[in-house]
Amino acid sequence: MFKEIQQQSVLTCPKCGHQKEETMPTDACQFFYECEKCHINLKPLAGDCCVFCSYGTVKCPPIQQGTSCCS
Repeated sequence: MFKEIQQQSVLTCPKCGHQKEETMPTDACQFFYECEKCHINLKPLAGDCCVFCSYGTVKCPPIQQGTSCCS
């Protein structure tokens, strides 16, 4: 069964709580993301491959597919 990959995820800044919906890249990991409100640079948490896996409402496309992200 084919599972539809979601490409939109809402990132939440852990410092100020600002939320913004972003489109996830399907061909690369996004290691850094700057919060547009407080300007902190987010990095993935230990064990996560990208900022979407750490701070997003939806995991990145490779993880959704059950494959490795950044290999």
